[in-house]
Formats: sequence, C-alpha cells, structure tokens
Amino acid sequence: MTADHLTAVLPAQELVAPANWRTAEFISDLHLDPAEPGTLDAWRNYLRTTQADAVFMLGDLFEVWVGDDTLDEPGSFEAQAAAILKEASQHRALFFMVGNRDFLVGDTFLQRCGMTGLSDPTVLVFGERRILLSHGDALCLDDVDYQKFRAISRSAQWMQQTLSQPLAARRALGKAMRAQSQQHKDSGAQYADVDTLATLRWMDATDTEWLIHGHTHRPADHVLAPSKLGTARTRIVLSDWHIDGHTHRAEVLRLTPQGWQRLPF
Repeated sequence: MTADHLTAVLPAQELVAPANWRTAEFISDLHLDPAEPGTLDAWRNYLRTTQADAVFMLGDLFEVWVGDDTLDEPGSFEAQAAAILKEASQHRALFFMVGNRDFLVGDTFLQRCGMTGLSDPTVLVFGERRILLSHGDALCLDDVDYQKFRAISRSAQWMQQTLSQPLAARRALGKAMRAQSQQHKDSGAQYADVDTLATLRWMDATDTEWLIHGHTHRPADHVLAPSKLGTARTRIVLSDWHIDGHTHRAEVLRLTPQGWQRLPF
C-alpha cells in the first residue's frame, strides 16, 4: 500500500465538538485482557473519575475481540467491560475507533455500551482546531506483511466468514494470535513506525494541524513540516497501558481549547 493510495481512500467523517465541551481526553492501546486485571481496574477507575466532557478510545482497547456475541456469555470478560462503559456513558460522551486487535467490534457492542463508533481516520473539529484521529496502524507502511493482512481482514467477506465460525473456534484463533504476537515481542524485533510522507498527505487532505494516534507504543510529540499555508503541524502519539505487579504505565492525553497535556494515570 502506498501513501498515494492511503490519501485516495480517506473517509470523509468529520465530528464537530459541541460548543459546551471544555475538555476531551484520548487513550489507546490498553489491550484489556482477563490475564491483566490491574489494567482493567485502572481503566475502570479512570472512567469513573475523569471530568472530561468526552473520552476517545482510539483502538486496541482490547487485546483481542472475536465477536459481539461474547457479550451474551454470562460473566464474560467482554460483558464486564461493556458494563463499565455503559456506566461511564451515563456521565460523558464516549467514542470508539477500532484498532488492529479489536477491529471485529460491531454495532451491537457500541449500542450496548452507549458509545459512538468512529471511522479511521476521523477529523475532530474542536473549537478553532482541526485534529485528525487515527489508530495509526494504516500509516505503518513498512510493515508490509501486516498491511497485506489488514487489507484482507477488513473486507466484509473475511469478517463474515470469520464471525460465522463457532465462538469456541474464534476464541482459539484469538488465543493463537495473542501467542504469535507475544513471540514477536519476545524476539526483540522492532515494530514499524508510521510513515511521515503518508502522515503529511493525510493531514494535507484533511486540512488538519494535529494528528493523534496510538498503535506504535512510542508516546511522543513529533513536529512535522508546516502546511503549504505555513500552519504548524504535530503528530501526537498516545501511550499504551500496562499495569501489573512490576509495571505501571498509563497516560491520558487531555485536550482543551488552550492545547494538550499528557497526564499520568
């Protein structure tokens, strides 16, 4: 996939923040999993205590998602997470964008949780600012094998065939994919970063000054080449979350009309 192709297929979704919003917050890459209850507890506590008008979850909220029918299993981890989101949705707007781990999330889950789904990418108009939101995986062009899989797995045919399998088979598939991913991490191999040229073309096409994304697990603020009109542009990378007995890594990006700040949680 080329940068030219990415620009050509950009969706046109645009979200205009209501005038009464004063604060929006962004998180991604929590990789919620029953094996890591510490991260789930921290996320629940965050949703209960944040004062933001809106929370945006930009992909890989879950380590794996094998279908919305998991919500119907009594006591399932997925149903537990949905209940947490439903409670939070009573107090603030929630937005969700799929990532490379939870792209099988469907409308049933969103409706059950009281969340609004976002296409990737989406332009957020917040006051005077135009901000591009993405999970980020589509911009990692150097990861050729993944881009091939992404193109296949996001097709309606592939999704339909996968979701038609028995739930037990899908859970086994998810377990195998997690094991493969862990093997890759343990090998020390470097993950691809987002492509700068593709990023600039996305921002040119959407007339945006900030790009907020996750996926790479490399939280940082990158100053980019200015637009043709001289407008400064920045790529803001969200932190992943990981909380267990040895590690506490969790960060929220808070956006106000004055700018953004990173807050450890």
